[in-house]
Amino acid sequence: MKSVNVHDAKTGFSKLLSEIEERGSRFIICRNGHPVADLVPHQAVNRLQPDKKLGALRIKYDPIEELAPADWPDDAR
Repeated sequence: MKSVNVHDAKTGFSKLLSEIEERGSRFIICRNGHPVADLVPHQAVNRLQPDKKLGALRIKYDPIEELAPADWPDDAR
């Protein structure tokens, strides 16, 4: 990653974006020599892939099975 101070990042923002688009460069923006932010290429998230955590869940009952009368609360009978 290349370091850029805030003033240079502000004045050359378009140039930084062009370099990110063309080369995939990454920048650290610093204020007074201390890192403040990272300027990195965008990575699109594939939202069509199933979530691994949800795929690991197992339901141990039939969710569409009708309840027996004894399973209903007394006030709902």
